[in-house]
Amino acid sequence: MKTYTLPTTDLHISRLAYGCMLMSRRAGQVPTAPAQLLATALEHDINFFDHADVYGRGQSEAVFGEALKQLPGARQQVILQSKCGIRSKDDPRPGDPARFDFSYEHIMESVNGSLRRLQTDYLDVLLLHRPDALVEPQEVARAFDELHAAGKVRYFGVSNHSPAQIELLKKHVRQPLIVNQLEVNLLHSGMIREGILVNQDAARYTAADGLLDYCRLNDILVQAWSPVAGGRLIDPPQSAEAPVRAAAAAVARLAAEKHTSREAIALGWLLRHPAGIQPIIGTTNVERLRASCEADAVSLSREEWYTLLAAARGEPVP
Repeated sequence: MKTYTLPTTDLHISRLAYGCMLMSRRAGQVPTAPAQLLATALEHDINFFDHADVYGRGQSEAVFGEALKQLPGARQQVILQSKCGIRSKDDPRPGDPARFDFSYEHIMESVNGSLRRLQTDYLDVLLLHRPDALVEPQEVARAFDELHAAGKVRYFGVSNHSPAQIELLKKHVRQPLIVNQLEVNLLHSGMIREGILVNQDAARYTAADGLLDYCRLNDILVQAWSPVAGGRLIDPPQSAEAPVRAAAAAVARLAAEKHTSREAIALGWLLRHPAGIQPIIGTTNVERLRASCEADAVSLSREEWYTLLAAARGEPVP
């Protein structure tokens, strides 16, 4: 798999990342054991693994940590990223509401918990999860400074943040913010579509104006979560709306023409964008993981890329 160096870092990362959110599911719900998923990803040269402390209330990190321990020397081969800032209902006291928390205390506690569960001394990347309306950037900066100085976190970023929210953090945080993890796929392409709909009457995604270009201008890697729209681009449900069915059909046709998987086409559509988007694969099916890795060899022409976009939009471009 092709790799590249993440700007402003010494991290040499794979074009595809593996998202570990579903690893905590009970036996019988996950088709493949975590250790086999990790080994398969590494066999296909995926070296970037994404976590969050909230996934399975920490269990996804825990099972990954155990799987990593079964592969001697694997920690030196992988880049570990985790996220913090979402607190579940009843955490830590019964009756506490679900909420966001970028306080100094919670960031520090979350990172220490992630390190313990992942059985590692450091995270390569820490992201602030969904924005906290009560964020105090000075507290974030204090936490980042201490985590970096202690060698517990090498690099920092955000997830689901707008340009203005990132600028607010940058006013106080000394470390570069190198990642913004966002939902992007053929069916959720507002950040991409807005660039071709300037001055037209079209719905816009809240606070997304210029977000993709902002990240490109500031050397912030865009990571795409849900890159195949939760599987709807691969196997759409019978109840799916017309644009979903049309997009999935266009993906299937192109996959047949190119003798590759449908996953490869859906992911290849993101990889074709010049922003250097890194899709985060979330499947727990080892065969679908292998099929996803075929995206690295897919080459889409400009015409093919726009054909897929038009199918997902349900109307031609422009």
